[in-house]
Amino acid sequence: MPRLMAFDNVTLDGRFAGPNGDLGWAHKDDPEWKAFVDSNASGDGRLVFGRVTYQMMASYWPTPLAHQTSPVVAERMSAMPKIVFSRTLSHTTWENTTLINDDLLSAVRRLKREPGEDMAILGSGSIVSQLTAARLIDEYQIVINPLVIGEGKALFEGVKDPVPLRLTKTRPFENGNVLLCYAPA
Repeated sequence: MPRLMAFDNVTLDGRFAGPNGDLGWAHKDDPEWKAFVDSNASGDGRLVFGRVTYQMMASYWPTPLAHQTSPVVAERMSAMPKIVFSRTLSHTTWENTTLINDDLLSAVRRLKREPGEDMAILGSGSIVSQLTAARLIDEYQIVINPLVIGEGKALFEGVKDPVPLRLTKTRPFENGNVLLCYAPA
């Protein structure tokens, strides 16, 4: 059975995006962080996005600039199978992308029952919130960035009931980021 993992960068005050969707604060250009990102991108599996994150990723990763600045990540992002959930998109342009317009929860339950590779949600806070509330995420990889922005989108916005988790792994980085991995308790 495929597992579903969520990978998100958040600020210390729990924001995964700034007031206008800004993510510039999450991008670091130091050797240790770049090696971690390249290693993460080298894994197998399927990437999962909501429409907003998909469109942002599709506008950058297939470009020459992405291949010049982050060749490992750019190659893997394009090569990996991608699933985008959207009620408004009618087609996709990024290679290896499957568009699902069905109900998110039903579709994810079906994907988790079918044979296939594990899935990783990148960004896509609305998707993460909905799947968290439905208890469909098997692992959370949350990178805490040493920054308070005060305003923006909270990662778990809309989750009403407590979701007990247990810490499975931590990793601090010299740039101040801390990776925290959790599984459902």
